[in-house]
Amino acid sequence: MQNFRFQTVPLIINETGALARLGEFIQQEFPACRRLFIVSDAGLVSSGILQAGLDNLDQLGLQYQLYAGVVPDPPEAVVLLAVQQAREFNSDLVIGLGGGSAMDVAKLIAVLSGNDQALSTMYGINQIHGQRLPLIQIPTTAGTGSEVTNISVVTTGETTKMGVVTPQLFADLAILDASLTTGLPVATTAATGIDAMVHAIEAYTTRHKKNPVSDMLARQALKLLFNHIDRACSHGADLAARQAMLLGAMMAGQAFANAPCAAVHALAYPIGGRFHVPHGLSNSLVLPTVLRFNLPAAAEQYAELAEILAPDATGSAEARGNAMINALADLALRTGIPTRLRQVGIRETDLEQLASDAMLQTRLLGNNPREVSWQDAVTIYAAAL
Repeated sequence: MQNFRFQTVPLIINETGALARLGEFIQQEFPACRRLFIVSDAGLVSSGILQAGLDNLDQLGLQYQLYAGVVPDPPEAVVLLAVQQAREFNSDLVIGLGGGSAMDVAKLIAVLSGNDQALSTMYGINQIHGQRLPLIQIPTTAGTGSEVTNISVVTTGETTKMGVVTPQLFADLAILDASLTTGLPVATTAATGIDAMVHAIEAYTTRHKKNPVSDMLARQALKLLFNHIDRACSHGADLAARQAMLLGAMMAGQAFANAPCAAVHALAYPIGGRFHVPHGLSNSLVLPTVLRFNLPAAAEQYAELAEILAPDATGSAEARGNAMINALADLALRTGIPTRLRQVGIRETDLEQLASDAMLQTRLLGNNPREVSWQDAVTIYAAAL
């Protein structure tokens, strides 16, 4: 048995309708905290789905300030503005409530409000020094798993993204409440669900830090996600399917937080950065072609995952691995989301620049089961065009 470390959020509440008890959970777990800084986005706030939680805070006399300025692929300016407001409010607890972007921003607010370190010095692995404010994460999509990861991604330039990776970003409490996800459009449900599957697959096949606990979580995550995503897409109000998707996405997040992601994410990031494609869809667009590129180096592991995604597959490990890849490609087609890069405005003339951008993602590429060169990246993008 190899040596490994596994870290995750210390408390997870999996309960449909839990948001309506938010204040009660805070009083139980953080009794000294009275000034809450809630991080979300304008669309969620205007939808009214946060109201049950806010009402509970009001009933219990907990003060809060709501920051709704989060945008997809949040830039540094959004983070810094929110930090300024959190400090001015004298916040003593941060709550991320939304998709991956809101939760990523909440992580950094908790850290930056709790010490004097500059954001620019935090990028990379284990670059944060000092403590943070208590942190609660509540996802409203079943995709990123950000509620249980130690990673925050920030847009640092016109098209570039940087990651902060450190144990201080693990939340103190994650709350999974399917009632927050029933209004998601089919396309968002599908893309974020496939994103979560990517997390599980890349954790299971990562070159570094692969371990038995992450493997177990990745397999269970794939089973939950693959078995419920069609129902969640076709019957969006099905709370059982939605709760299963949230749980699967969370398990995939736990897996890749400890056994990190690889080339699918590395090649997806430039698509989001340059063409403003949502993160989940960016991953889905390159997933089959990256997996086919990796197949010679990961056939045995893909064959093991085929037991979940393509249980009728037979033959060699490579044949079963191909069946797994085809099952994922069929899923994207079945849900009606874009499956080709050209459908999101990418042309052949863009591919070399995308490949150059992807090569900057060295943290992710180093985890891939097969080495990816610049020419390989161009070829993978061309196959997905």
